[in-house]
Amino acid sequence: MVNIVRTDASNNDFIYLVKQLNEYLKVVDGEDHGFYNQYNNIDVIKHVVVAYNNGKAVGCGSFKNFDKQTVEIKRMFTLPESRGQQVATQILGALELWTKELGYSHCILETGKRQVEAVSFYNKNKYQIIPNFGPYKGISNSICFKKELSGV
Repeated sequence: MVNIVRTDASNNDFIYLVKQLNEYLKVVDGEDHGFYNQYNNIDVIKHVVVAYNNGKAVGCGSFKNFDKQTVEIKRMFTLPESRGQQVATQILGALELWTKELGYSHCILETGKRQVEAVSFYNKNKYQIIPNFGPYKGISNSICFKKELSGV
């Protein structure tokens, strides 16, 4: 059974999982990795969840404030051996619930078009494609999503 723990960016398991995520993204993003990586510093993140399976950290996610109504989902990752077990769905659900508890009404996020599994995952979880926001405006490999949390 997966246990979801709320924490912050100083959590060692979160730091480890983010390193794994960055290694994966270096391959997927190729020469674009440096551009994206500059927007993924975890030192500005205060809201983190880590998923544990039998005591082992197997996935993570986080969010940061975007505006008064909206948070940006960041650093979503599940270890390859734990994929297909609904870990990411549980992480995302925990982030959405926490977001609502804090009074936010929307989540936004960015992912790369080459991350086909991520694009499919967000579509499946009722995120709608929106125009690219912030630093992703005009970036052809980026795809941005938004979800209203009223039904969460």
